[in-house]
Amino acid sequence: MRGSLATLRTEVGKAVVGQDAAVTGLVIALLCRGHVLLEGVPGVAKTLLVRTLSAALALDTKRVQFTPDLMPGDVTGSLVYDARTAEFSFREGPVFTNLLLADEINRTPPKTQASLLEAMEERQVSVDGVPRPLPDPFLVIATQNPVEYEGTYPLPEAQLDRFLLKLTLPLPERDQEIEVLRRHATGFDPRNLAAAGVQRVTDPEQLARARAEVARVQVSPEVLGYAVDVCRATRQSPSLSLGVSPRGATALLGTSRAWAWLSGRGYVTPDDVKALAHPTLRHRVQLRAEAELEGVTAESVLDTVLAAVPVPR
Repeated sequence: MRGSLATLRTEVGKAVVGQDAAVTGLVIALLCRGHVLLEGVPGVAKTLLVRTLSAALALDTKRVQFTPDLMPGDVTGSLVYDARTAEFSFREGPVFTNLLLADEINRTPPKTQASLLEAMEERQVSVDGVPRPLPDPFLVIATQNPVEYEGTYPLPEAQLDRFLLKLTLPLPERDQEIEVLRRHATGFDPRNLAAAGVQRVTDPEQLARARAEVARVQVSPEVLGYAVDVCRATRQSPSLSLGVSPRGATALLGTSRAWAWLSGRGYVTPDDVKALAHPTLRHRVQLRAEAELEGVTAESVLDTVLAAVPVPR
């Protein structure tokens, strides 16, 4: 199972050049039953990455383009009147899938953004007082543009905290960009992944067994204390108005265990906690206005915290 997930990078690489860190992050989210916020400028293959991942994992995928006029029922589904039976029936929305791509989630009003909260946290949708469970696995991958804020609705901290990871997709290096152009020059079609040779490497059943193995990864009391100390240090940072909550500490534990399992170990080390601290915690902290004006970033604050917290031996 670990080998199948390891070959996932190869399959995704048939369509997406680079972005190995983002692929690893998405696999960790699947192992932890968490959700992902993808951030990157337009044109860095965010949507293609998600589509390729779903094809390699044989998961059902749906995409929602979030716009200012999108309503909550357009995401979760709604009751529809059937004139033939004179009754209301529930019509499922796109959230009833394994992998939901919420494209440009910060372009829709808070009311529609909040419609995802129950689905993300409880893995169900309640319409007219009736809870309807979502498929398993269920993963929300939301994208947002980090450089364009006009006409957007920033996600509130309460909803950001529901995302297990925040992954950033950087612009490719020069040689990677040349490879992108070479593929397109030789006939690569991003809408035809089968022609690119993308094959299924695992399935939901194998993924469930992998999750069970991750849950058996051992964590020593010293490493547990280290993860807690890292999160508590963010609450005392003078540059932050909001530190990491206990939910964030739990998320850091889960992602560290998944990373340890992917690395072939049955136990978590402090290096695993350090490796996953940035993607797990960067969206759970809030900078003070004066610190932001001075050029301080969440990344630099986390670097300072990791350097200051003693590492257990």
